[in-house]
Amino acid sequence: MSVVSQSLQIPAAGVTLAADVAVPDPAVGVVLFAHGSGSGRHSPRNRAVAAELQSAGLATVLADLLTVEEERADARTGHLRFDIGLLARRVAALTDWLVEQEQTADLGIGLFGASTGAAAALVAATARPASVEAVVSRGGRPDLAGGLLRLVRQPVLLIVGERDRTVLDLNRRAMQELCGETSLEIVPGATHLFEEPGALEQVARLARDWLVGHLQPVPRRA
Repeated sequence: MSVVSQSLQIPAAGVTLAADVAVPDPAVGVVLFAHGSGSGRHSPRNRAVAAELQSAGLATVLADLLTVEEERADARTGHLRFDIGLLARRVAALTDWLVEQEQTADLGIGLFGASTGAAAALVAATARPASVEAVVSRGGRPDLAGGLLRLVRQPVLLIVGERDRTVLDLNRRAMQELCGETSLEIVPGATHLFEEPGALEQVARLARDWLVGHLQPVPRRA
């Protein structure tokens, strides 16, 4: 399977965001990554997951949700990484961009959110119910989506490390708010960053299986 990769500057919600786009041939779906907590498209954990998704025929989009100037400001204050509304608007705008691109127009779209990016992904899913088909959260904070959790109708997979106890408790509570198909997968022995041997590989396999199983082609966009 060949994979075409390119780095792009994508207009989204009034700003331009840097993104790395990889499209396998053939592609069976596309996954947009929503980074959080000071992370971006160069995150080694998300890139490792993206590689696994690509091997299963899923196109991936790893985009910085903040501009260079915003990242500099956030490094000092940490305020933008918790601005879920801002991040969600940009995830939604990137979703719209995928719908408009010829190479992804007929692919089902999934969102993969990590940390605060998981909340942004869930909020964006409520804003784009006709475009987003599934959501995966890795060590995420779905609770930060607040009351909008009840509006999420897409299938949602929550992946949490067994030893990430606070986040695990928050995810269990969030499950009670989600109304659609929801699954909680606990990675044995893993902490928040899934740095333990084999932990991130398990995350990647769980995400791959969920997304491959839920993303469907949408020829109506062609």
